[in-house]
Amino acid sequence: MQSIHHRIASAAALVMTAALAIRPAVAETTNVKVPFSFNVAGKTFPAGDYWIERDDQRESVTLEAKGSSQHFTCLIGPGEPPPSEYKVALKFDLVGQTHLLESIQYGTMISGRLDKKALESERASMMARSVAASGSM
Repeated sequence: MQSIHHRIASAAALVMTAALAIRPAVAETTNVKVPFSFNVAGKTFPAGDYWIERDDQRESVTLEAKGSSQHFTCLIGPGEPPPSEYKVALKFDLVGQTHLLESIQYGTMISGRLDKKALESERASMMARSVAASGSM
């Protein structure tokens, strides 16, 4: 049985800033392109162009598909990036053929682990399959 670490490949997709528009001291918006579909919070988002909006007053970030009402919002806070590192990045995990949004970084702020529940569910599913396979021998 392969461990969960071997089955789950980390697919880091650093999505670089295409354009940066500053709104009145409250929000910043960046355009990004994600080349594959992905899941977050039980929803599937298609490959394509997205806006990422950071709201400093609410300490949140919103990911919104362009041309669609589909969006996802989460809290962000100080993270591991050095204070001088200012980039926008989406980080993904790959489970089987499915990309899971792991985190959103906007400047020096970053979300918590967004795919924790999905990874735990996959781990439980793998263990159940392993038990079933060993029981059928």
